[in-house]
Amino acid sequence: IGLLAAIAIPNFIKARKTSQKRACQENLTKIDGAKEQWALENNKTTGDTPADTDLYGAASYIKKEPECPSGGTYAIEPIGTDPSCTLSDEGHVLP
Repeated sequence: IGLLAAIAIPNFIKARKTSQKRACQENLTKIDGAKEQWALENNKTTGDTPADTDLYGAASYIKKEPECPSGGTYAIEPIGTDPSCTLSDEGHVLP
C-alpha cells in the first residue's frame, strides 16, 4: 500500500495543479473575450481599461466574476493587453 501511495500521490498532485492551471487559463480566455466585446460595443480602443462592473454582473458579459482555482487574482489590463493572473509564474497565462 505504501508503494502505491508513493506513486499515486505525486501524480495526483501534479494532475490537480495541471487542472487548476487549465481552469485559470479558461477564465483568462473568458475575461479577454468579454473585454474585447466591451471594447467593440463601447467604441473603445487600445489602452482603454474596463472596470470590473463593465464585465461582471447579471447584465454584463460574464455573470459572475471568475476566481482562479489556485487562489490567484485576476487583473483585467487595458485593451490590447492580455488579462493576467497573479500566479502567472506558475503558468497561469493565456496560451
